[in-house]
Amino acid sequence: SKDLKGAMEILIEQKRQKLSTVEKLDEHMDFASQLIFAQNRGDLTAENVNQCVLEMMIAAPDTLSVTLFFMLILIAEHPTVEEEMMREIETVMGKQDLQS
Repeated sequence: SKDLKGAMEILIEQKRQKLSTVEKLDEHMDFASQLIFAQNRGDLTAENVNQCVLEMMIAAPDTLSVTLFFMLILIAEHPTVEEEMMREIETVMGKQDLQS
């Protein structure tokens, strides 16, 4: 837990440094950036920012896997939707091989 907290602090500091050197902020505004700016305004503490980023990193894989599971179940239960999706993929990709 201590190692993970330290790693989060390093990542947040790297993000803070990147934000301080970019020319166009709007291209780099994500949730972590919003948290850093909230801390700069005094709305959040450094601990609040670290905790929010840590929770995002830990929770995201679990919620993503559950969402993907239900999406695949719904696609399997609705073959016409699956066919439409495959046609759209073929229209966009043409004969190119699909890549992750």
